[in-house]
Amino acid sequence: MGRPGERRRRVWRLVVIVWLLAVAVAGGLTLWMQDSTEPRGPYVWEETNPDEPPDLPPCPTPEEAGAAACAYADLH
Repeated sequence: MGRPGERRRRVWRLVVIVWLLAVAVAGGLTLWMQDSTEPRGPYVWEETNPDEPPDLPPCPTPEEAGAAACAYADLH
């Protein structure tokens, strides 16, 4: 047999090792998932003409949409 408390120390050591592995894996997954949500480059400015109306889908008619309303605003 071993010294008293040796088994308890071995169990605690195993618990700490498993906890450290779990933290390292979770941190790596977090960084990987965070990077995967970023848009791909290169980043460019989109040029728009303020005099040109935006391309919006047509408003549905009451027969097509029931009680739906169209809420597009023209700021000109």
